[in-house]
Amino acid sequence: MKLGKRNMMLVSFMLFSLFFGAGNLIFPPFLGQMAGEHTPLALLGFLVTAVVLPVLGVVVVAKYNGLERLARRVDPRFAMVFTVMIYLAIGPGLGIPRAASVPFEMAIAPYLPEGTSFGWFMLAYSAVFFSLAAWLALTPNKLVDRIGKVMSPTLLLLLTGLFLSFLFAGKADVAPAQGVYEEAAVVNGFLEGYNTMDAIAALNFGLVIATTLRTLNVKEHKDVMHYTVRAGVVAGSLLTLIYAMLSFMGMQSSAVYELKGNGAWTLRCIVAQIFGGPGAVLLAFIFTLACLTTCVGLITSISQYFSTLTNRFTYRQLALGIAFFSFAVCNQGLNTILSLSVPVLNMVYPVAIVLILLGLTDKLFRDNRFMFPLTVGAVSVTSVVYSLYHLGVPTGFVGDLFAMLPFYKMGMGWVPVAVAAALISAVLGKLTSVAANECSQEQPS
Repeated sequence: MKLGKRNMMLVSFMLFSLFFGAGNLIFPPFLGQMAGEHTPLALLGFLVTAVVLPVLGVVVVAKYNGLERLARRVDPRFAMVFTVMIYLAIGPGLGIPRAASVPFEMAIAPYLPEGTSFGWFMLAYSAVFFSLAAWLALTPNKLVDRIGKVMSPTLLLLLTGLFLSFLFAGKADVAPAQGVYEEAAVVNGFLEGYNTMDAIAALNFGLVIATTLRTLNVKEHKDVMHYTVRAGVVAGSLLTLIYAMLSFMGMQSSAVYELKGNGAWTLRCIVAQIFGGPGAVLLAFIFTLACLTTCVGLITSISQYFSTLTNRFTYRQLALGIAFFSFAVCNQGLNTILSLSVPVLNMVYPVAIVLILLGLTDKLFRDNRFMFPLTVGAVSVTSVVYSLYHLGVPTGFVGDLFAMLPFYKMGMGWVPVAVAAALISAVLGKLTSVAANECSQEQPS
């Protein structure tokens, strides 16, 4: 069935909102502040991991009709472990609590009166936040209407209004690139894109989009793929536009405001300078709206997946349980959550990237049984060793060996490993094919 232009746009807006959460707001302006005059180069690298790969991830998961089916190309046991790990990391263990903590600690807590009980305000805010997220997630068939019609356009209008206001009234002074952005802006922009978690989230949202399209009577697999690609292109274009705006504001403010720990500080300064005191309400609303849509998408996708693994819990029970567990983790504090995010992302992100790329190009090596297991396995080992290195855990001889890889200390050591493993897999596949042909020719007719 052909999907109308209106529904196509609503699905695209929904996908944009599912992606655009806490990290998507705070990392681009921070990138602009750090990169300064090198912001255009840093943004190019950032767009690869924060836009291109997430869109490709949605497409490849829709192609395989689920993350687990894609991961089974490596090994059935790996598929189960990796899929559960992804869903827990991006969901109640890290992603969802972070999405609720960030808007409170970055856009509400700084404006609370001195001496107020931070913990009680956080408890109240997160209770309302997760109650609303759970209510929206309980009716996944209505996500297109609620997110695509209302929440996404509202968020886009607010962000565009903020950008235009900055162009006319914001203070601007561009500083030189800071730290690592001075010499390797593109690479560090690429790594900064990890923090959005979107390539991992795409492995969840691909199934949400495919399911949504089927509720709109798009039944044929080729049609689902066609409209998934179109939705991805539109959502990716919107993400690129918003990232360009946010990083531009960060760049233009790089010599105006003091450099702090994250982009929320930059946004607070910009909003306060343009709108004064009422700007705090605007910023809190933008943060909450952006993070709420992402939380709803994550609760929905994770509940849909786990409901297929067991008959003991219904989708409704899982959605409520995930929301409650995320509420509990959220109240442990943002610093605790963020301290866990870097090693987890260093471990999981490269594997997700390789799975996405192999899933998209599998026609080139359809009969090669070595490509997925060997390449993904090699990258997994490299990522685990690097994560331990980043945490300061002694890895002995193994760590010293991996440290010799090109780009290893930059967090990109998995790239040459992936290329080498893919080449070895191609050679092994070719040798196996030749040997099999020779055996078949020697058999008596």
